[in-house]
Amino acid sequence: MILSKATIPAIKPQAGVAMPPAGVFELPEKVLQFGTGVLLRGLPDYFIDKANRQGLFNGRVVIVKSTSQGGDANAFEQQDNLYTHCIKGFANGKLVEETVINSAVSRVLSAQDQWDAVLACAADKEMQVIISNTTEVGITLVKESVKEGVPSSFPGKLLAFLYKRYAAFGGSAESGMVIIPTELISDNGTKLRGIIEELAAFNQLEPAFLNWLSTANEFCNSLVDRIVPGKLPAAEQAATEAALGYSDQLLIMSECYSLWAIEAKSARSKEVLSFAKADEGVVLADDILAFKELKLRLLNGTHTFSCGLAVLAGFTTVKAAMQDELFEKYVSTLMQQEIAGAITSKVITPEAAARFAGQVIDRFKNPHIEHLWLSITVQYTSKMAMRNVPILNWYYEKNQSVPAHMALGFAAYLLFMKSQKTAEGKYAGNTNGKEYIINDDKAAILHDKWQQFSGLSLVQQVLGDTALWGSDLSILPGFADAVAHYLDVLGSQPVKDIVANIEAKQVIG
Repeated sequence: MILSKATIPAIKPQAGVAMPPAGVFELPEKVLQFGTGVLLRGLPDYFIDKANRQGLFNGRVVIVKSTSQGGDANAFEQQDNLYTHCIKGFANGKLVEETVINSAVSRVLSAQDQWDAVLACAADKEMQVIISNTTEVGITLVKESVKEGVPSSFPGKLLAFLYKRYAAFGGSAESGMVIIPTELISDNGTKLRGIIEELAAFNQLEPAFLNWLSTANEFCNSLVDRIVPGKLPAAEQAATEAALGYSDQLLIMSECYSLWAIEAKSARSKEVLSFAKADEGVVLADDILAFKELKLRLLNGTHTFSCGLAVLAGFTTVKAAMQDELFEKYVSTLMQQEIAGAITSKVITPEAAARFAGQVIDRFKNPHIEHLWLSITVQYTSKMAMRNVPILNWYYEKNQSVPAHMALGFAAYLLFMKSQKTAEGKYAGNTNGKEYIINDDKAAILHDKWQQFSGLSLVQQVLGDTALWGSDLSILPGFADAVAHYLDVLGSQPVKDIVANIEAKQVIG
């Protein structure tokens, strides 16, 4: 039995799945969504479905698929656009599992084959919101006509839709859209607006449209944060479908944690985005900087300070490391004390940092997410510079003392970057008798430094390289000595012993 409208009545009540609410299939289409990806289905569409269940948004989603190709196009049609969403992980320290049949999507249209149907949505007075996730490459300017045929780029398609809507409603202020890109680039809404305006000028669209574009429409910067791996592993998929009593080609899995922070500044936009009332994971704010900083420093920054040490300790995945009591203590102390203490400011309160850190610990422990430490080490040096050097400097501004866990993490970075050049010209490290490839644009620089220096001299040379870090880290009181100490012990003692002893050690330098 395949999931569809027709088979819903036959689904086993004991399966424990949240069924589509009564009347949902009659709700109007309010959202145009560019992209069918699992992040959109596991986050924005999740919130919209949840709001519909609570009678708050009462609208469905029309998805625009870039091409007619793709494995999920037929599945959407076959399943009446329904899909199962399995939510698994830790929340407030407790293991949680939830299964929902998402009924937010009403149609999936191919831009290539059904462009007229896409443009017809522009004349629907119920349409209010545009969402996108076209990858970071999607928000780029392609100078092309938007008046004839199907534009090739996402901004081109979006401009063509907006121009059609302007014409359909005579440029009324009420017909403007709330546009929320979710691509993972900073200030994504601002960047998209700039591209749309430049493309409109290239197409020589009339001044009245340009005025409507800038005054009636709001382009919102947004930040999305949820791990949505997508399909379950084959064996787990089969077991899940057997328990549910139906098959689902579109089934997705995500963690429990969810955040969609949206810079919605106008009262009208906040009213339109009524689905925000359904879940505290949707945040409407005048400025989302605090949310960006919390994610970048506490989640990403902790990953970057920990990943080299985890690899050297022999852990393959984040969840495996967090199952080790000693390593979990290192990660928790690093995040909740050193990093959280360093980043608190007028923008981020201690309470907000503590709450977010607790949520990150739950996410790291999720037994259903296979997050590889080696994947986190990709572009290790650039990540250390962007995410963690500011944290280190802020820590010193506040404390003027050595953050021991950061120092150990930096020493592990140095040892991880110790390499030999392979016959293929790559740089390879070795730990616990296993070779790994270093995927880092700065690998050659670190390789050369290891060839020329050792011990404290090596540490000082790396920390003092302002081209790498943007500042001279060797002048931070005691930090070079602490890193050199940990680099020495990492070469002579098991990582787990070092992690076990770090709490008892005195600050060095």
